[in-house]
Amino acid sequence: MNQQEVVLSTHHISKYFYEPTKFKVLSEVSFEAYKGEFLTLVGKSGCGKSTLLYCLSTMDTDYEGELFINQQKVTGKSQKELAALRSHSIGFVFQFHYLLPEFSCLKNIMIPAQKLGRHSYQEIEERAYQKLAILGMKEQALKTTSKLSGGQQQRVAIARALINDPDIIMCDEPTGNLDSKNTQIVFDIFQQLARDNKQTIIAVTHDNDFAQASDRTIEMADGKIISQGEVRYSTQAG
Repeated sequence: MNQQEVVLSTHHISKYFYEPTKFKVLSEVSFEAYKGEFLTLVGKSGCGKSTLLYCLSTMDTDYEGELFINQQKVTGKSQKELAALRSHSIGFVFQFHYLLPEFSCLKNIMIPAQKLGRHSYQEIEERAYQKLAILGMKEQALKTTSKLSGGQQQRVAIARALINDPDIIMCDEPTGNLDSKNTQIVFDIFQQLARDNKQTIIAVTHDNDFAQASDRTIEMADGKIISQGEVRYSTQAG
């Protein structure tokens, strides 16, 4: 990629936990993530990577330092402004899919777009079908999510994260509950989103193979970044 466009950057982010005693869980974390980059955060349990992800997601605002998304400083914004930013710019995929089991795949995927209110019901439904098609799940659209396998449920959760076409998809152990076959499917989906849609993937993972195959890995220990890896891209700028 000739011109690297920064979509997210942190400047000296630090964070404390106060129970049972004051403890510094993040210490002076600074890095940049680029448009169309598939980035993984790794490190031993308790190193601070999931805590960092929640700060990056704007769901945790109790930190020191600064966070920028799309060149805009988001630190210090109101909860209402942050909620609007998340709706437009960030999609979330978790280890546990948090789907509503009594709803169909289609209905689950439509919820964030209905909440955003940018499109009509028919347009949102059409977009949901498109996302399911990308993930090879279109034929399951009207099934309730409780009837799906774990791998299928995670693909529906990814489709839900994509419905508003976010710039950044943040993932916390997205393959933690999946077997190797479904882990590979999810990895391939993320790689395709980064390459073809130029969406930025930031994923916390304990899976070394998953991390090593991503574009770049940031390794953490004791709340600090100990290595960032070289920025590399598998595709040319589009």
